[in-house]
Amino acid sequence: MLIAPPEVLVKLFEPWNKFYSDSKLTETIVMFLHTGAVVFGGGIAIAADRSTLRAKNWGDPERRHHVAELSNLHRVVVGSLTVTIISGLLMLASDFETFWGSWIYWAKMALVAMLLINGARMLTVEKGLAADSSGASPYWGRLRSNAVMSITLWLATTLAGFALLNFA
Repeated sequence: MLIAPPEVLVKLFEPWNKFYSDSKLTETIVMFLHTGAVVFGGGIAIAADRSTLRAKNWGDPERRHHVAELSNLHRVVVGSLTVTIISGLLMLASDFETFWGSWIYWAKMALVAMLLINGARMLTVEKGLAADSSGASPYWGRLRSNAVMSITLWLATTLAGFALLNFA
């Protein structure tokens, strides 16, 4: 165990822990919401990242369309991340002591934080591309780097989630 969990939080989450532990339906729904949101949001993000990696070589109209489409896709990804975070907090509260003391849990949280930071950077770069999406724009290189990082972080976070289920 890394650090003992705060006793006040252990007590606070006890009713949820008992309810969650006694209800396979609740556990199934929460885990489905968590996994489904990762699959849905992460799948959309990775597909968009794949297009981003190819877009620099497209013509101007196609690049402009891609940049506009990214904005729409990011709303869906942010919605999926919101469901993932809420369901993740419910799972954390269901077995607080185990997760709190797991280095895998904290590694996963670091990956999630990096994913959010990378997403924020992507949004900033996309604003630059909205002004200049020409093939010569320096923003394409930055967006491509963010896309590679995004794919890597989505997959690493998913791996950490499965490791957490099996080793925590």
